[in-house]
Amino acid sequence: MSDICSNIEKVNQRIITACEEAGRNPNDVHLVAISKTKPLDDIKEAFDCGQLHFGENRAKELQDKMDTYKNPDIQWHMVGNLQTNKIKYMVERVNWIHSIEKPKYLQEIEKRAGRIDRVINTLVQVNISDEDQKSGCTPDKLEKILDGARSLNHVRVRGLMGMATFTDDMDVVRDEFKLLKELFDKHAENNEGSVQLEHLSMGMTNDMEVAIEEGSTMVRVGRAIFGERNYG
Repeated sequence: MSDICSNIEKVNQRIITACEEAGRNPNDVHLVAISKTKPLDDIKEAFDCGQLHFGENRAKELQDKMDTYKNPDIQWHMVGNLQTNKIKYMVERVNWIHSIEKPKYLQEIEKRAGRIDRVINTLVQVNISDEDQKSGCTPDKLEKILDGARSLNHVRVRGLMGMATFTDDMDVVRDEFKLLKELFDKHAENNEGSVQLEHLSMGMTNDMEVAIEEGSTMVRVGRAIFGERNYG
């Protein structure tokens, strides 16, 4: 078994254990392998090990990988900051966009996806850590974004995404995940049209167990699968 396959197995076991302790079904938690900066061979190896969901944080890198590896069974996730002028490069193949923080992004996806008759799954990113360097809308702006999305035809808002403070203090992390779950529960009561909240994307390598305990349905894990990232 390769290192990547072994790592995926270990992460999946962490998910199973966390779900058992939280009284949840492990099948309700999806593992998104964050493959940013990693070569395509690593993605192919992970896919051969049964991994289906892959996340990238740069539009150009995502586009290049999708164009080169056109496996129809892969689910591609855009998890990084969005720019309106980059959306056109991903709509043909991307399956999920986690980082919606403004209504204009939904409108641009609607326009671009409409031209090719695709429907894109999206998540609204909420800044739950109150850190300026973290992307996401403030909790008080969430309702406006959701209200504007209900009538769209080529966008589905399927849930919320959040990034906790990077800290070893899991009490801080837990409180932030609790906030996102509370927002999710509040707004899921008003599911209508193209807003059908069912997913919470929260939790990474260092805090995924806490995220699962607090209701995450998508954990975004890179380092524990692919090792340290290569920058530069």
